[in-house]
Amino acid sequence: MALVSRLRLKVADEVRLAAARLHRDTPNEADFSIEEIVQTAARLSLHGSLRPGVYVHVLQHCVANRAPNPGRYRMLFETSSGRRRLYRPGDPYHPGREGGKIVPRPDDLPEGHSDLLRWYGEWCQVSARSESTRDPILALAGSGKELWADEHPDDHVRRLREGWE
Repeated sequence: MALVSRLRLKVADEVRLAAARLHRDTPNEADFSIEEIVQTAARLSLHGSLRPGVYVHVLQHCVANRAPNPGRYRMLFETSSGRRRLYRPGDPYHPGREGGKIVPRPDDLPEGHSDLLRWYGEWCQVSARSESTRDPILALAGSGKELWADEHPDDHVRRLREGWE
């Protein structure tokens, strides 16, 4: 059974599994270099040997916020040049990747790796909650509201525009 799974394992799914393992095994890391993901795929040996397509999938094909070329996968997210993390629902993505695959089907995973799908769902929930507390822009939500408490926004704009003519 494991041999059949290896033979039909898509390169994109292999890349996603490698990234998921990195996230799960090193939870304090926000993202990973392209090389780290490729090395993890090689170490896991999910297909028996590292396929040449793994690198280009990590670099381009699986990256949600890059133009599709040609794949529309949304499995990874580019956090900065040369850095990737797993894509989370709600992350911005290139419009050409609309409807692109985010997670592998459980039947397409090699034996012993389906637990990563359950882990991913939990990781997304925890990450979404903590993201809003880490993001400095989102942390500003509601700040300064006392400055506007005594004046309607329309009145404020009208006052600022007085004498413009």
